[in-house]
Amino acid sequence: MSELAKRAVQNPLLQPEQLKACRKDLKTICVLNPGAFEYQGRIGLLLRCCDTVAVPETDKVSAIIQKDQQLEIRQFELNDPKLNYSDPRAFSYDGEIFLTTFSTLLPAWSDDGGKSFSPDYEHRIFPELPHASYGLEDARVTRINEEYIIICTAVSADGAAPAMLKTSDWVHFSQTELILPPLNKDCALFPEKIEDHFYMLHRPTDPYCGNHIYLAESPDLSFWGKHHCLLKTRPNMWDCARIGAGAAPVKTPDGWLEIYHGADESGRYALGAFLLDLKNPRKVLARTRTPIMEPSAQYECKGFYSNCIFSNGQIVKDDTIVLFYGAADQLTCRADFSIREILDFLKSNC
Repeated sequence: MSELAKRAVQNPLLQPEQLKACRKDLKTICVLNPGAFEYQGRIGLLLRCCDTVAVPETDKVSAIIQKDQQLEIRQFELNDPKLNYSDPRAFSYDGEIFLTTFSTLLPAWSDDGGKSFSPDYEHRIFPELPHASYGLEDARVTRINEEYIIICTAVSADGAAPAMLKTSDWVHFSQTELILPPLNKDCALFPEKIEDHFYMLHRPTDPYCGNHIYLAESPDLSFWGKHHCLLKTRPNMWDCARIGAGAAPVKTPDGWLEIYHGADESGRYALGAFLLDLKNPRKVLARTRTPIMEPSAQYECKGFYSNCIFSNGQIVKDDTIVLFYGAADQLTCRADFSIREILDFLKSNC
């Protein structure tokens, strides 16, 4: 295993029991997959906080749904033949899909360079759309000029779809709007225009054709087109089942560098990297054959969803990518990468 990640000694940085749930009768059971950004000299995270019923009944499974700006709890008997409950993250009842948790986006701030974080409960982001009645997940944050573009996943019974909102001060936020229809997620926005167009990585899902990374372009961040299949899953490899983009691509002299996640048939998630041409991002220059980071620490190998590393947030400082990631779909952690080491690895491992 070629491990390029340098895990923080402070890991895990955040655990569910440290946080307040979005309502008093709920509890936070997962804090994961944060977007990351810098604002006024501080590092911020936009955490995905997953809440569930504080006192669950042992013979029932619960779903939390937002309807008319109010949260309601629905419960289902475990022995009901209409219930299909084989995944801790989701279940179906009589053909309708539900999630076992309700996700909001919670800002958190660090004054020590990203070693510890304090949550900002006053500015928690709740869903606004009917298409997000199951919550908002996995925010990616890209700064363009003085504005922060947040692209997250809105989830409902209709499926998962990319949603966008904006802020310039992390106090006031624009209305959330869908930018692509379901089933789609893992949208990573490039931090600058290329020949007068915005570019974005995204991951549509097709039950027959698979889960591949696409590239789209837009003149205005609202209307996206010219979709191009960029990377596909690879049979019999660590990313054979699904792949998806991480945070915004990093501009390097060698090309646009992207850290992405991949999962195999067992559901084990690891991280790899690929490189795109600076002027023509449809051109893939290199892609790692083996991961640059795999679940190996105890907090990554055992948890709400074991053997899972997932990242959609990072800060770039000189040659270092400070990566914030979800471990076992339960905790927030940090690992540092050298950009030069990843680029060298891409040359020798593609």
